[in-house]
Amino acid sequence: MFSKKPESTVRPSTSAMAATTFSVLGPDIAISGDLRATADLHLDGRIDGDISCAALIQGEGSEVAGMVVAESARVAGKIKGSITAGVLTILKTARIEGDVTYGALTIEEGAQVDGKFSHRAAEPKLMLAGGTETAEREAV
Repeated sequence: MFSKKPESTVRPSTSAMAATTFSVLGPDIAISGDLRATADLHLDGRIDGDISCAALIQGEGSEVAGMVVAESARVAGKIKGSITAGVLTILKTARIEGDVTYGALTIEEGAQVDGKFSHRAAEPKLMLAGGTETAEREAV
C-alpha cells in the first residue's frame, strides 16, 4: 500500500559544504583573546577580545568586550567596543557601548547604543590577473 522511496546516495560536495560552514560558541564558552574566523560565527558565550569574521550572529545572552569587524552582523547581546560591519542589524535586546561604523543599518526600537554612528561607503576593489582581489590604495 505504501512504498518507501530509496534514500538518495547523493551527498553535497565538500566545496558546497565549506561555503555554508559556521562556527557556534555556546553560552558555556568564555574566551579571553582575539577571535578570527573566515566562516560565519554564532555567538552565545562571552569574548574578551576582538572578533573578526564573515558574519556574526550574536545571541541575547552573549557579551563581547572588544572590537567587532564583520561583513554582516546581527547584534542582540552586549558589546563594549566598536563595531564595523557592511550590513548591521541591531536588535531590541542589544546594548552597545562604542562607536558603530556601517554600510547598511537596521535598528529595532528598544536597542541601546552609547556611541557615535558613522556611515562608510563601500570601498572600491581592484581585481588582479588571476582573480586575486585587492583594496585600492591612494598614492601619497
